[in-house]
Amino acid sequence: MTHILAIDQGTTSTRAIVFDPSMSVVASAQEEFPQHYPASGWVEHDPADLWATTAATCRAAIEKAGGAAIAAIGITNQRETTLVWDRKTGKPIHNAIVWQDRRTADLCRKLKDDGFEDMVTDRTGLLLDPYFSGTKLAWLLDNVDGARARAEAGELVFGTVDTWLVWNLTGGAVHVTDATNAARTMLYDIRKGRWSQTICDRLGISMSMLPEVRDSAADFGQTRPDLFGRPIPILGIAGDQQAATVGQACFEPGMLKSTYGTGCFALINTGDTPVRSQNRLLTTIAYQLDGKPTYALEGSIFIAGAVVQWLRDGLKIIREAKETQPLAEGADDAQNVVLVPAFTGLGAPYWNAECRGAVFGLTRNSGPAELARAALESVGYQTRDLLAAMQADMGGVSDAVLRVDGGMSASDFAMQFLSDIIGARVDRPKVLETTALGAAWLAGQRAGIYPEQAEFAAGWALEKSFVPAMDEATRQDKYAAWQRAVEATMRF
Repeated sequence: MTHILAIDQGTTSTRAIVFDPSMSVVASAQEEFPQHYPASGWVEHDPADLWATTAATCRAAIEKAGGAAIAAIGITNQRETTLVWDRKTGKPIHNAIVWQDRRTADLCRKLKDDGFEDMVTDRTGLLLDPYFSGTKLAWLLDNVDGARARAEAGELVFGTVDTWLVWNLTGGAVHVTDATNAARTMLYDIRKGRWSQTICDRLGISMSMLPEVRDSAADFGQTRPDLFGRPIPILGIAGDQQAATVGQACFEPGMLKSTYGTGCFALINTGDTPVRSQNRLLTTIAYQLDGKPTYALEGSIFIAGAVVQWLRDGLKIIREAKETQPLAEGADDAQNVVLVPAFTGLGAPYWNAECRGAVFGLTRNSGPAELARAALESVGYQTRDLLAAMQADMGGVSDAVLRVDGGMSASDFAMQFLSDIIGARVDRPKVLETTALGAAWLAGQRAGIYPEQAEFAAGWALEKSFVPAMDEATRQDKYAAWQRAVEATMRF
């Protein structure tokens, strides 16, 4: 048993990747699934789609790998997405409420007005925002007929996507999560390492619903024998951004990575000390091994790669994501079109759930090329917002190199602009599948197949560096235009 199967369950698709003993990809499979938008600012997934695409891609990847002998499974997942299901039947009571969903904005505002946010931030490291699982779970209990009574009777269980997948993989035998996913629920005390009774009581959540929290590399049960021909142990779990932090080998305090998937998420390792942000970043758990959490500061951008999907599916000016770069390269340099992609509000450091997207600087000659460039540049601007907040919280990380990964990091145009606008080096690794790699390493190291932390970090390999080529005056002018656009968007 020498191979590791990594499940990467994302916001728009599910992937399964088989890694060999040298941690190289030998096979993969991917399936997209639909998003559901029942109201403005609401985003849902059908839980059956999450599970079906997981089972199908796992089988397909194993088959492509020639039936490779899988020693263990590692799972990484979209975080904060919230599911509730029947403890006995496994049937969900509602669609999954996705991390992007903003339906609990009014509840969060009321809790803030009641003075509840300071306690939430102190215990969980998070802000009172619809982004996190806690208020989504409260909404389900309040709005699905009979849900609260069934929960109090012990009939219902809660989970983020990792918990839902493990439940189905094990045939309902195991109800668990890991510390990184627990840390994103707004219900978990990241210093004491346990669920917060106080927060659960305030939101009316029965603690009997909550999964057991384990290390990121731990025994999470075995798969049903009928799924893949024999039981396979599940030995690693981490939320997608934490898995990418592991995959980028950001094991030392001060190391910094940014992942560009549906959203963008920058994390900086702060070691064994949770740093409370003064600039509206999040304090979170980067990973937990041998019972010891390693903490991070995180900045979350809701729309990164999703802005390219908008160009494709909403505006229909491209057919495939890869068309965005040549289109952007052909944009008119004399135009400074700025797109603020606040389609579901703005994340860090603004945390404005109410504002919506806007475009500034349009002329009669603006067209698809200018919009494509503005879309890619919006990711660079938002990353600079995050890094500026991190520098303020950490007392300066200006010399840090930014390690990047995720689908959009494959765009040389986007990464060069990122380097230009932040005024720092950007390193892209040879393995862009760092999220899946992180999950695979957690499981493989636990299985005794992959090397320990130091050796794994030494194997990190660079594919390309991007260095700033923009002059300082242009950099500051462009960023000032972005800041004006954000201010106007939030005031609209």
